[in-house]
Amino acid sequence: MNSTRRKLLATGGTLAGAWCLAAARAAKAQAEPVLRLGILGDLSGPYRDLSGLGTMACVRQAIEDFSRAGNRPLRVEVLHADHQHKPDVGVAIARQWYDRDGVDAILEVNNSAIALAVAAIAREKDKVFLATGPATADLYGPRCSPNHVHWTYDTWMLAHGAGTATVRAGGDTWFFLTADYAFGHALQRDTAAAVEAAGGRVLGQARYPFPQTTDYSSFLLQAQASRAKVLGLANAGTDTVNCVKQAREFGLTRRMKLVGLLCLLGDVRAMGAEAAQGLLLTEPFYWDLNDRTRAFTQRVLPKMPPNIYPSTNHAGAYSAVLHYLKTAAAMGVAEIKASGRAAIERMKSIPTDDDCFGPGRVRQDGRKIHPVYLFEVKPPAEVRSEWDLYRLVGTIEAEQAMRPLNEGGCPLVQG
Repeated sequence: MNSTRRKLLATGGTLAGAWCLAAARAAKAQAEPVLRLGILGDLSGPYRDLSGLGTMACVRQAIEDFSRAGNRPLRVEVLHADHQHKPDVGVAIARQWYDRDGVDAILEVNNSAIALAVAAIAREKDKVFLATGPATADLYGPRCSPNHVHWTYDTWMLAHGAGTATVRAGGDTWFFLTADYAFGHALQRDTAAAVEAAGGRVLGQARYPFPQTTDYSSFLLQAQASRAKVLGLANAGTDTVNCVKQAREFGLTRRMKLVGLLCLLGDVRAMGAEAAQGLLLTEPFYWDLNDRTRAFTQRVLPKMPPNIYPSTNHAGAYSAVLHYLKTAAAMGVAEIKASGRAAIERMKSIPTDDDCFGPGRVRQDGRKIHPVYLFEVKPPAEVRSEWDLYRLVGTIEAEQAMRPLNEGGCPLVQG
């Protein structure tokens, strides 16, 4: 199963002997039950730089920041495993963690098909699922549950950011190149709806096998033949990077505008500013956005893998874990471990606030609400360092950034 087990004990602010506490306080903390978190992510596949050890670093930072803020001492243990983008592998790990290893909350799961399955298991077992990695908006729509929160981004949010803005800028005919699994399908569906609502048209699509595809030439030729103005990339990670590079090699960028529908900072860095300049994309986090994001980045960088800055996915894990720990302190560890449903209900009642996303809340349908930002990739002449890549174009306020509460079809929504 290729699972790596790592333990992080946060005892009133202690991480690996970083500082000491009074003996009496430490003894009291040791008597507390242990909260177990499981990071189910991508350690070896196309999303490894957006996930993997970077997520572990940001979870460590959340535990450290929670303790430094003078909160009630908690003991936290963190497990880490690779789902390999295989639903059977991901489901087996989730069941083992909940049933045998005593995991209270699973987080990340940056594969929508696996995330939908984990959400069902969390509900079955009355555990917690913090969905910080998947994008399918179904998680707070028809597949919503009282046992999970959809935290970071989703296909509706992404589609109505970059998709709508591109149509308004003149990109009114689209062709989609789509990863053939739940995430890609949902992202294409929601973007197509946004394009059409804004007055655009979808001229065609090509779906490719995921995650084994590396040569996109035949799909790019289909896009070129469509004569669409925009190529929407309904994929993520190294798939997006390779598509942009190959599209540039084929000369598509001279005739079509490329839109990365889930394109994050690490992807743009991998493409290079020359290839990615002018690209519009939507993210709720950027390390250089404001003083709080810059402070968080400086704290976490020493823990991150070499040459990796925190991405939106990493920030989502930090934000969700910090709020979960605040909720545990408010409820009591025994109580939050006893019922995932009760834990999520309490998380919804406490306002969120952290250095990555700022103030927010968890909505009735389980969607975490925060502002979202439209960025444009800078031209090479304006780039000051390898991670200085974005220019802020606009802000979408929290209540407008997410799908309206009454439009998702979540059975938890009253009235």
